Amino acid sequence: MTDESWAGWYRDRQGSDAVILTTDGQQLRLRVRGVDFEGGSFDGLRPVAAGPAEQGLFALTDGVLGDCVLEWDLPFPVVAEGVERQATLSCLLSLRRPDPYLYLELRFGGAAFGSQRAESDFGSALATIQRELPPGVRLRTCIACAFSDYYPAPDPAPGPGLSGGLACFRGAKEAYRGTAGEQDVLGLWERRTGFVQEVWSCREFEPRPTEGAGTGHRGAFPLETA
Repeated sequence: MTDESWAGWYRDRQGSDAVILTTDGQQLRLRVRGVDFEGGSFDGLRPVAAGPAEQGLFALTDGVLGDCVLEWDLPFPVVAEGVERQATLSCLLSLRRPDPYLYLELRFGGAAFGSQRAESDFGSALATIQRELPPGVRLRTCIACAFSDYYPAPDPAPGPGLSGGLACFRGAKEAYRGTAGEQDVLGLWERRTGFVQEVWSCREFEPRPTEGAGTGHRGAFPLETA
């Protein structure tokens, strides 16, 4: 995987700073006010080394960066009538206690398609956007891929979380194509390639089936709502 970098802003009680978020699809890195943070999820960024972050420059909860707002844009691939095109995804993530929230907006074809204003995770926010898109337009990222799934059982195994808990089965494609439920995915779990960010995309992407075999534990993308 090749790193991607996204420009954005960090805000807390001490002010606002321009930042760069960097990811390889699995680990996120953020440098703010000369301090480096890293983690597998946007709400799991920890200081890489002890220092200013532990001296009151940032609000840390259990060692994790919090009580702040992150905003950033990233190029976001979609497939429109069979042709891959580039859109832009704008992200607003508030980690302020006690009610953190996420809002996403996809800009494509001269229009904007937004999630709910207070989503709890990237998976559900992107599913909301997919439902809003015109017929024939599909997201082309890991959350919409034929080879990704969440762990079916409760903790201590990774669950959906805010981001980064999505397992990739690109190393066991043919086996995953036959999955259609919790037990099938559990049987394949140790063959996963690793965990990926929901907004990531790779060359091995295939669109997720809308029903039946190959929908794993989490089902089609997006799931139909009542």
